[in-house]
Order: sequence, then C-alpha cells, then structure tokens
Amino acid sequence: QVQLVESGGGLVQPGGSLRLSCAASGFTFSLYDMSWYRQAPGKERELVAEIFWVDSTTTYLNSVEGRFTISRDNAKNTVYLQMNSLKPEDTAVYYCYRRTGDYWGQGTQVLVSS
Repeated sequence: QVQLVESGGGLVQPGGSLRLSCAASGFTFSLYDMSWYRQAPGKERELVAEIFWVDSTTTYLNSVEGRFTISRDNAKNTVYLQMNSLKPEDTAVYYCYRRTGDYWGQGTQVLVSS
C-alpha cells in the first residue's frame, strides 16, 4: 500500500533553515509527481511546491519562491523540501502528497519562532 512518511520538522528561529523529507513506499516513486502542502492554524491547506516526475521541473507558492527548494531522489524514494530564510508565517503542518490517488502523509510540524 502507498505510504508517505514525513520527517524533519521542528522549532527554528526566524531566518533559520530546515529540510523536510518524505519517504515513499508501496509504489514506483519515480513515475509520480510529488508535492508539499502546508496548513497553518485556522487556514486552508495550500500547495507549497510540486516536482514533476517526467523532467523534475518544479513550481512554488509565490510566498516561498526563492527560499524553498523541492527536490527528489528516486534512488531513495524520497522527496525533500529545503526551507531557508524561514519566517513566522511559514509556521504550519507540512504534508507530503501524491496527487494521483490522493495520498497524504501524516504531516510534520514546523514552528518558526524566536
């Protein structure tokens, strides 16, 4: 069965960095587009970044463009989200997502605070 397991969240000061990982299993990872979403308290879940399987092109939410980088390692069945220059407004639960079949990970909490 499809499983997506996120890790790497935590507490970080404004301006700091974190790298989130999503370990995938139960499917041929290299053949699927993968995404990161986030949901802040009281807000709608929003798409943060996406990476396409066919050529690894990427798209980003405007507010994270230039600060976040999504990447994938098909040999490790893992998708990453490198987050730099973090701001308090980046605080949210971050979710790994496979659009085909609508699969979500359990989420990992990111808290940006001094």
